[in-house]
Order: sequence, then structure tokens, then C-alpha cells
Amino acid sequence: MGSNVEIVPITSQKHDPAWKHCQMFKNGDKVHLQCLYCSKVFKGGGIHRIKEHLAGQKGNASTCLRVPAEVKTAMQQSLDGVVVKKKKKQKIEEEIASVNRVDSVPEGFAGNCQSGDDEFVHFSNVNETSSSALVGGTLGNEGEVKKRRISGSSVIPIATAGVDYCTALVEKRVGGGDGVQIAIARFLYDIGAPLSAVNSDHFQPMVDAIASGGPNVVPPSYHDIRGWILKGSVEEVKSDVNKQMETLERTGCSVLVDQRNTSDGRTLLSFLVSCPERVVFVKSVDASDTVNSPDRLYELLKQVVEEVGVQHILQVITGVEDRYVIAGKKLSETFPTLYWSPCAAHCIDLILNDFAKLEWINGIIEKARSITRFVYNHTAVVNMMRRYTFGIDILQRGLTRSATNFVTLKQMVDLKDTLQGMVTSYEWIDCPFSKQPGGLEMLDLVSDQSFWSSCTRIVCLTQPLLRVLRIICDRKRPPMGYVYAGMYRVKEEIKKEFLKREDYVVYWNIIDQWWEGKWNVPLRAAGFYLNPKFFYSIKGNIHGDIQSGLFDCIERLVPEVDVQAQIITERNSYKNASSDFGRRVAVRTRETMLPDEWWATYGGSCPNLTRLAIRILNQACSSIRYKQDDIPIERVHDTKNGLENQRLSDLVFYQYNSRLRDIMTKKEEQDTLDPLSYENVRFLEDWVNSKDVFIDESMKSDWAAIDPPHGNKSMLGGHSEDYINELETVFDDAEIFSRAKEGMEETIEENVAR
Repeated sequence: MGSNVEIVPITSQKHDPAWKHCQMFKNGDKVHLQCLYCSKVFKGGGIHRIKEHLAGQKGNASTCLRVPAEVKTAMQQSLDGVVVKKKKKQKIEEEIASVNRVDSVPEGFAGNCQSGDDEFVHFSNVNETSSSALVGGTLGNEGEVKKRRISGSSVIPIATAGVDYCTALVEKRVGGGDGVQIAIARFLYDIGAPLSAVNSDHFQPMVDAIASGGPNVVPPSYHDIRGWILKGSVEEVKSDVNKQMETLERTGCSVLVDQRNTSDGRTLLSFLVSCPERVVFVKSVDASDTVNSPDRLYELLKQVVEEVGVQHILQVITGVEDRYVIAGKKLSETFPTLYWSPCAAHCIDLILNDFAKLEWINGIIEKARSITRFVYNHTAVVNMMRRYTFGIDILQRGLTRSATNFVTLKQMVDLKDTLQGMVTSYEWIDCPFSKQPGGLEMLDLVSDQSFWSSCTRIVCLTQPLLRVLRIICDRKRPPMGYVYAGMYRVKEEIKKEFLKREDYVVYWNIIDQWWEGKWNVPLRAAGFYLNPKFFYSIKGNIHGDIQSGLFDCIERLVPEVDVQAQIITERNSYKNASSDFGRRVAVRTRETMLPDEWWATYGGSCPNLTRLAIRILNQACSSIRYKQDDIPIERVHDTKNGLENQRLSDLVFYQYNSRLRDIMTKKEEQDTLDPLSYENVRFLEDWVNSKDVFIDESMKSDWAAIDPPHGNKSMLGGHSEDYINELETVFDDAEIFSRAKEGMEETIEENVAR
């Protein structure tokens, strides 16, 4: 190429995957593309020709002989996708052409029935006779819908002619290959079931069973479903629950108390038992007349402990409200072989909530929310954003409401470059919404480096806490051996971020208030001590507070004095890595095996300490991961007839335990729920709800035209292995340990005063 050739940078607006594998040049007024692998220059044909070159598709371009195999495969798949899209578009056009209703459908309404590439639908040619079919807008002289400001309204223009047309198209598709999908959808619409029901683990097996039955399949009757089928399902679940409960002699358990407040002001408590393999639901109680009285609440907790078996229970986990604290302390006095513990996830949520109240953090969150409120209230902007992010949403639902704020902020930081590329693109400049106040504000914020610097600092501040929250709520790995180390890392990373003591102590004080300052949980310190990953990483003597936590657990959880003495003796073998603890295979697997499995494998020479270690390391720390607020438990307590009450109780027992079993066995996968769906909006309402809805037919917001997300990673499930690996094995900050000790001393003083 000549000396007048100029390299043209490939901007983020170039979305075709082939742009990553070529270089663009400008030679005068002409644009050339050069393959990065074989250096062949293409003077025409555009990016599609480069893609054919890389894919080895003969015809319009020569084949690249140096392209990596994975790139060649990716380009071929991309070309195949283009063909599929063209065929799909052609099929839709043929369907539209075959519906013989053209004369009765105004031309402008045709766009209402499809969500193609066009982002805006215009109605400039709507006939005057159709004006009565419009809702929420008025027609001007030229047939355009005038802009109206509607506070708290979601009404949009609807055309009856367009509806008739869509009905005809649906009827045609019912007769084609989409009849099954439409029949299922209409069934869900009719019964008012949540549309997320299709994500149930039991949905596909149901479809498969119906399909295997053939055209003469006989569906169950109403009495079948509430009769013999329910009876068999309940018996199956009860058998599974009984098997889980049989393991408690070896592993022990935690009783989890989950509170639900209903819309009519009642308080329902669900009692669950955390077993090694999974959590099981025991029963629910209408505690509306009980929950506000610590004494009556204590009696209820005492009853549940006795039903489960006090000899199996290491701790009872509840909320952190004062009534639970009082009832829990009284419970641990009545049963000196168990602990009362606050829900660790609730504590983390309260810490994050207090962080969000700090003026500088709250200001950044509100600015970030102004971006998402604008994006997620305009169809064209949502679609543009998802094209630039390849289907990934800015919004992310966290495990709690407070966590959602910081998970979404982290997602926004991760998408910074993409968002900046979007608001500086020609597509954005040409978009009518970019001229609105919200669009201009979004442009200013996304272009503001100080905004992003503050976002990044908040992410650094809160990510350690979110990591602990994921560890606490992990569905596969018991968290008790990791929580103490996780909270140590939280303080350590905050200290490194802010450096000056007067800066980081602000956040330490909030953590101490909700973590160490109000209650002491020896189980967490003991879990740290008994986790070989951390114990053997400490050089020198282990800190006294951690050792005291272990001794406290020995005294409380092991009532036999002679067994206590044996455990103290056996502890020396563990401490010195003698006997099987010192084997090379045991040393190699300290960090790779689950702590309880490591003890079960190498702790044979110390049977009493091993039994205690397995029981402690198998315990839960929270109930929040197992909440099932959509199961209609209140129906049980509304029914006064004894027989129907028993039937509904069995139904809830099956539903709850079936869901809990699915939680533990479900593989981690992409979240198929849209962040704008009802299931998620309850958590994200502060990020998406707009006070006013603008309706402007030239800049229409239409839910039916929104492109679905397809790249969102679920924040609600999965394993915490990556987070566990981030927990380093150095614990040498004396200030962190001393702060913990101060919190414990304050707790003791409060208990004495009480």
C-alpha cells in the first residue's frame, strides 16, 4: 500500500465479531480491510467478505490459511446466524402477506405486530376513522398523536384494527408449529400463574410427559391433583426429609427461622432445618400474636427445638430484631448445648444499608439510578443498550435489596467503556431520546470521569462484603469455615483502600455495630480454627480470640467433661500436624477439599475432635437463601376446616421441600429472567421506577418491542468457589483482631447489664 494510506481505528460501534480480526485503512476516499492473520487486503465487499474469508467459505473471497481454528468456527457460526435471520424474516413476511386482512388494517398499524429492527413505529397515515380506537392520546390535524404527560400511568395508544390483525396472525401461528407454545402461554395467562413458572425444573419434564403420551393422553382431573397425586407426592417428599434427618446424629443441624409479613398485616414464621445435603422445611406458624412478645416467641422457639431434637441442634438462627435477641438468649440459657445466632446475611444487609446512607455514597447511587431509570423506561434506549452490551443488562438483582444497589453499581462499572461508546455513537446522536433532559443527563454522567472514579471506589469498598454474602448464601459449600476469614478480609481491604485511619474507621464502626458489636458468635471463630486452609497458614501462635471461640464451643456443644478433656488432648495432634494430619496427601488437600470432608478423611486418630469439627463445619449461617415468599402459606392459616387445613398443610410441605431440593441440585446457569420482570422489579424498583410516564407517539415506549436480554449472569445461585479462592491465607493485622476483641467485650458488658 502507498504512503498515503491512513490507519483507521475500529471503534466500539463496530459490533460484528469479524471486526476483531481485521485492520481498517483509508486510502484517499476508499476504505480497505486487511486480515490480521494472512495480511490479505480487501478493497471491497465490506466486513461480510472478511468474515467469509476467515470462515473459509468459498465464493466471494479467498480462504485464509492462517486463521486459528476457533476463529474460523466463530465466523462460520456468525454467517450461519445471518442466514437463519434472513430466513426467519422471510417467513414472517410471508405470514403477513398470507393473512388476507390488508383492506381492513391501516398501513400504519402493521408495525404493532412485530418487533423487528425498526425502533420507532409511526402512525402518520392513520385514517380519521381510527381515531376513536386510540387511548391516552389525541390526534392533531395531520393525524399525529400529541404528547401527553401522565403521572403514574402506563396507558399507551392501542388500535383495535391492529389488535384484530395481531389476532389473525396468532390464529395462523396456532395452526402452524407454534400451537404448543401459544397453548401453554394462554394457560398460564388464564390461571394468573407467574410467567417465570416456565423456568421451573419440573416444566420440561411435564412437557416431555405430555408429548410421550401422544394424542390420546388423558390429563389429570381436579380431584386427581388434590387427591392421590398429592398424597403420593407428599409421601415421597416426607421419605426424603426423613432420610436427611437421619444424618443429624453425625453432622448436627441449625434451625432456621424465616419471617414473612403478609399484605394484611400478619406475621408468618417458617421453620427450616439445615442438613448436610440440603435444607428441609418443617412447618409454618401464624405468629401474629406471638412475634412482638419475646416471652411468647421464646416458647415457640423452645417448642420447635424440642420437636427437632435438642441433641442434634448446634444453633438457632433468627433475625436481629431485639425481640429475637432476647428470646434467643433465653433459649440458649434453657438449652446450654446450643447457641442462638443472628442471620449473617441480614447483618451484611444492614451493613450495606448503612454504607448506602453515607452522603457521598448515596449521592453516587442516585446519579447511577438516574441513568438506569432513563434507560429502562424507553424501549429504543433499552434495545440500543442491549445491542452495545451484547444482551447484558446494567441492572443486576442481588441477594438482598441493599446488595442490589452495589451489585448493579459494579455491573455499571464493568460496562463503563460500552456505555461511553454508546453515548458517543452516531446512533445515540440520531436517537430522539438523547435530546431529552434524561438523555442529556445520562451523557454528562457517563462522560464524567469523577463519577466513574467514585463508582470504582464504592465497588472496591463493597465488593469484599458482597463476596462474604455469596459465601454465606452458597448452596453447596457450608460457610461456617469461611465467614470469619471473609470478614477479616473485608476490614483489611477497606483499610488498604482508604489508608488513613480516620477514613477507614468510619466503615469499620458500621461493621462492628452489626457484626461484632452486638453479639458474639463463637461458632464462626471455631470454624476458622478448624478449617485447615486457614489454620495451617498462620505463622506462630493463633490469635487468642480464635482459640477462645473453639474452647467456648467445646464447653457448650460437648456436655461430657471427659470428652472435653479428650478433645483438648487431640487438638495437639491437629496443631502439630502429627499422625494422619501430617501426611503429604493431607497437606496437599488442605485447600482443595471441603473442610468437613478433610476431617472425615484424615481425622481418624482424633475421633472426638473430628466429630466436633464435622458438626461445626457443616452449619449454615443464614436463612435468606431459602426464602420462598411466593408459596401461599397463608392459605393454611386461613382455612378453619380441619380436613382441608391438613390437605393444604401437606401441599405447602411438598411445595417448600420440593423447591429447597431444587435449589440444592440446580446447576449454575444464566439468569433467564428479565430485570424488568415482576419477580425482579420488586428488588430493583428504585433503579427502574419513573415518577412520570411520557407518551409521545413519535418516541414511543412499547414493551412488545423490547429485545430480550440473553447474557445476564445469575447473582442468586451458583457456587462461591471463586470467592473462596480470593480469601488469602495471611492474617497478621493486630488492629483488626483488637477491634474484634473490643466488640466482644462490649457484648459481654451489655449482657451483664441486661
